[in-house]
Amino acid sequence: MGRAGVSFYVVVRGPLGAGKTAVSRGIASAVRGTHVLIDTILDDYRLEEWDEVYISERSFLRANEIAVRQSADLLRGGTPVVFDGNFYYRSVVEDLLFRLDFPHLVVTLKAPLATCVARDAQRLPSLGAEAAREVYAISTSFDYGTLIDATRPLDEVVLSVLAELRRVGLIGERPGAA
Repeated sequence: MGRAGVSFYVVVRGPLGAGKTAVSRGIASAVRGTHVLIDTILDDYRLEEWDEVYISERSFLRANEIAVRQSADLLRGGTPVVFDGNFYYRSVVEDLLFRLDFPHLVVTLKAPLATCVARDAQRLPSLGAEAAREVYAISTSFDYGTLIDATRPLDEVVLSVLAELRRVGLIGERPGAA
């Protein structure tokens, strides 16, 4: 839980293969929070509309509406929420921040394209090198929030995010402690 009983959320964004889901799960576990996957919302609600190569901005904005409905009561009740998504568009990040008036931290995971492609190739199922390149191109077109080197081991990346949460006063010395 956040400091003094006030909850918070974390937005973890970055390219396919950067480690968003593993990092988000680690953060959610450490802060005793809930993990919300934007890709799952897109799939479950069949929101994927395409603008040529990319999922449309409109699709992601609709996913934000659902994510906010799923998480607002949790946040009001003191449960931290960790959002996990590519967040291709700056407007989609800003829309989520506008909709959820709670303390928050946005982190952008940074990794070279070759690392993202190699990590994706190890997944089952892999989305493929071309998809990794396309997502990389749009999701790295801007940085937002705190930049985190995602080439390091998973536990180090999670610890970096937790250190940033401590630095900005959202968690105490022990992640679950106020």
